[in-house]
Amino acid sequence: MRVLQPKDATEAAETILWAASQRQALEIRAGGSKSALGRPVRADALLDVSRLAGVVDYEPAELVLTARPGTPLKEIQALLAGNAQMLSFEPPDWRGLLGGGGEPTLDQPTLGEPTLGGIIACNLSGPRRLRAGAARDYFLGFSAINGRGESFKAGGKVVKNVTGYDLCKLMAGSFGTLALLTEVTVKVMPRPETACTLLLPGLSDETAIPLMAGALNSPHEISGAAHLPTAAAQRLGFAESALTALRLEGPAPSIAFRVEALVNAFGSGPRLDATETATFWRKIGDVAPLPPPDGRVVWRLCPTPSAAPALTAAIREKLRSADGFYDGGGGLVWLSLDAAEAGADAGAAIVRAALKPLGGHATLVVASAAMRESVAVFEPVDAPLAALSRRIKQGYDPHGVLNPGRMREGM
Repeated sequence: MRVLQPKDATEAAETILWAASQRQALEIRAGGSKSALGRPVRADALLDVSRLAGVVDYEPAELVLTARPGTPLKEIQALLAGNAQMLSFEPPDWRGLLGGGGEPTLDQPTLGEPTLGGIIACNLSGPRRLRAGAARDYFLGFSAINGRGESFKAGGKVVKNVTGYDLCKLMAGSFGTLALLTEVTVKVMPRPETACTLLLPGLSDETAIPLMAGALNSPHEISGAAHLPTAAAQRLGFAESALTALRLEGPAPSIAFRVEALVNAFGSGPRLDATETATFWRKIGDVAPLPPPDGRVVWRLCPTPSAAPALTAAIREKLRSADGFYDGGGGLVWLSLDAAEAGADAGAAIVRAALKPLGGHATLVVASAAMRESVAVFEPVDAPLAALSRRIKQGYDPHGVLNPGRMREGM
């Protein structure tokens, strides 16, 4: 496989134009931290965009930042921290989850740094999503190159703009199958003055999920709600039994008042200070409570929160290796399964059959390349939506040169 490494957007457009004319499929990669996410890409060449990096513009007073897609996320976060600002959607780092290491190859690279373009293209968000919103909600504008090698722009560089179709929502979560982003503009937010996490130990799944719902529906502005069964809590190192965590952020006097209100409503327990809170929720976002990924299959399930305990119980009845935890107040279930037991079409059928009557969708996050090729990685869609997706793909990438098959067959 050839490695193509354009130095700027002009060269990237010429590369894609060449690929379209020669019908050469390209796999887009920057840091490579999410190369194993989605279906395997069958490409003729690797389009390495790591040289398309750097912050283009940053206006702290306007809460807007523009950067090229290959810019490492840690550089952006350091820049924002210097101005007491942050990416409010709390982008996760899934390198520990997706594996990697050893001698790099094109099929299995050593995982590099997560980049802004990768986070936006995959629409990845952390535990604060339940209050702040997803990555796509902070995606204001972009420059990009479609599958014909044509450059185009959409959105803007201000928080309030009216620019016709909201193509940012289309690009976020498209996994690079529609266009190569060459510049990304995002809204940033002030960093909270401080934070605190209230821990409630020893609750069962059936008790913890309604409790988190009650806390989230209270006026106390919970910015993180997770429940870890005993095994997950022990792996995280914060408790020896099941653990339910509620995060509060803001001015110190406000947090003190709100914590006491939560204690009066839901019970008392240990409290994490701001530093411990940052560590705890970073591990939740990075999916650290799961078992090591080697020899495991990992699913990301999004059920109706009240149905989450019933969902995990139904799966555990048929797949005894099931192990996981709840984030987003129960609206996100991370489920790890032994690959020998569930690493086949039958295992996927069990997971999706358990989810279907309860409502929601499932994404296969960690599995062998063979399983990710044979099983629907993303939730299957009905025929009209599938037809619409194909027409959009045809419009942006008629020759199928950009990350072909990354999301679905032919997509």
